[in-house]
Amino acid sequence: MHIGFSYIGALMLVLLFVPNLFWTRLQPQDYAQYAGRERRLCRLLERVGQVLVTCLVLIFSDFNLGQPFPWALWLAAAGLAMALYEVHWIRYFRSQRTMRDFYRSLLGIPVAGAVLPVLAFMLLAVYGKNPFLFGAAFLLGVGHIGIHLEHSREAADI
Repeated sequence: MHIGFSYIGALMLVLLFVPNLFWTRLQPQDYAQYAGRERRLCRLLERVGQVLVTCLVLIFSDFNLGQPFPWALWLAAAGLAMALYEVHWIRYFRSQRTMRDFYRSLLGIPVAGAVLPVLAFMLLAVYGKNPFLFGAAFLLGVGHIGIHLEHSREAADI
């Protein structure tokens, strides 16, 4: 592992944060009601994972282009997961923006808005041979996916 700026990591964070900035103004109806019932442990794991992923993805240059084929397929897979994440957001923003719209599956992937970015960062960790990022993405996934699976179940009961 090599310390240094990762432009690929920065790009992944931009792709992650930009839709979320729009989401702050275009949240699903009644979202705050669901957020108030989140489990504390899941919220803690999500926050710790967010901070670690954000930092780690930027400070290791191993995530930049340069791995030989076939190892570069891991980066392509991470890019595909992030592209599907963007498709999820486009579909959501074009919808009525209900909780059901927010949690619709994408290509059979449940809670795609939570699963796809976690998957993208895990695949990026494999590409960069970085167990620290993988562990951080795992923590993020336990918290973030856990929260959104619970919200999804609650929304299905409406």
